[in-house]
Amino acid sequence: MGIKRRTGATKSPPILSHEFVIANHADIVSCVAMVFVLCLLFQTTAPIATMFVALQHNITDVFTSEVVQYTYGLKDLCIVFFYFLISIVMHAVIQEYLLDKVNRKLHLSKIKHSKFNESGQLLLFFIISIVWASEILRREGYLYSISKLWSDYPHQEMTYLFKFYFIIQISYWLHAYPELYFQKVKRDEMGARITYATLYLIFFTAAYLLNFTRVAICLSILHYTVEALFHLSRLLYFADKLQVVNYSFKLWNVLFVLIRLGSITLSVLTFWYGLATHQTTQLNLTEGNFNTQIIRINCLAAICLLQAWMMWNFINFHLRRMREKAAEAAALRKKGSSGLRKKPKKTVEDVSELPEVDQNTKKGLTHRSAAAKASPKAK
Repeated sequence: MGIKRRTGATKSPPILSHEFVIANHADIVSCVAMVFVLCLLFQTTAPIATMFVALQHNITDVFTSEVVQYTYGLKDLCIVFFYFLISIVMHAVIQEYLLDKVNRKLHLSKIKHSKFNESGQLLLFFIISIVWASEILRREGYLYSISKLWSDYPHQEMTYLFKFYFIIQISYWLHAYPELYFQKVKRDEMGARITYATLYLIFFTAAYLLNFTRVAICLSILHYTVEALFHLSRLLYFADKLQVVNYSFKLWNVLFVLIRLGSITLSVLTFWYGLATHQTTQLNLTEGNFNTQIIRINCLAAICLLQAWMMWNFINFHLRRMREKAAEAAALRKKGSSGLRKKPKKTVEDVSELPEVDQNTKKGLTHRSAAAKASPKAK
């Protein structure tokens, strides 16, 4: 699947040049990923290729367990790399066959075009992640017993869907970095994208390595829900659905604050109260037990600081919007007051507006009054 070149040039760019790599990056990456799939067909290369395609670190006892359980290890780096490539390919597919077609119908500017693509990609990923994580919560039974978020820690044993969810999350946010180059993102937009991609990557990687996956998946559902609503509202705004946009942004404003409070509440309940009931004094790397007081407090502080930072940006955003609206209103009032003019007095030029019969009379009266004002009074 090649990306269509929109430069209008008939001559192809030189091989391995920047334009060539950007225009054909999906084909190049898909060929690299296909190498691992083809290696599964040969007996000599199948064990190595399996490390990149299938989940590793299976700890299931086939004689006593009916459900396949996994843990994490160094081999997960291989599968993260493979699905990092798949994420790049899927990003290009969605861009080419969905978002570009909608963009051509909307006729957006370059700035709106970039933001539309960003929101479209993230909205699809957030919706898939919400549905996926919700199904995991239903299967694991966390909705009916919140104490499962901290009971039986460390939570090293993960089902296939559970572990694969975190592999995909880490792979997706890793692929956000090369996409800055492939999508030719401007420098003024790179800072925000790098910031949130890095925060997501740190959050999911830390939760995966420290075995805090249960509370992490709950927090991800809460956060992804409000983020999906925001990007949906922004897409509707670009599509000029203004009536729906007003309600969706108002709903986003309310949910954003509630989700921040809910995330802090769930984190305090898990790290401060739940995990504190059976904490340890020393780390146990063999068992994956990181439930020490220092780690718990640092994790809780990191989550609370992240929520406070997002809330601070949210407040500053609305204050800036209020100042901009106040400035626009003041400018309109000033323009309206300067536009009001006094009714001009009729002069000699206004005679032309009278009927032809009255024009001579009007002219005579005008000349008489002018002559009277010019001559001094006779004593």
